[in-house]
Amino acid sequence: MDAVTNDICGLFFLYGHKGTRKNFVWKILSAAIRSKGEIVINVASSGFASLLLPGGRTAHSRFGLPIIVHDNSTCSIKQQSPQAELLSRAKLIIWDEAPMMHMYCFEAVDKIMKSILD
Repeated sequence: MDAVTNDICGLFFLYGHKGTRKNFVWKILSAAIRSKGEIVINVASSGFASLLLPGGRTAHSRFGLPIIVHDNSTCSIKQQSPQAELLSRAKLIIWDEAPMMHMYCFEAVDKIMKSILD
């Protein structure tokens, strides 16, 4: 919460075994930030996990990731699009089950975020 409140960019991992209430933490973080009128984007690596997050979608759907990724993969989000605007205004992006994704997915999202935020 401190990082979000003070606009400190960062990457944080929450790791825990099944049943350790990780989704509870995501829901509390989302609710606390949204209660201040800020935008939180919840994504997950699988469709089932995305259903457990408030307003959740799959990472492929939200970021326009290709199903088959490679080292030159890019997201299908266009500059000046409503999706690009949403990403640029988001205070927090929660990505559940992130370790299940290939590193090329993160590299593609990193490219689009740099492009949008420049």
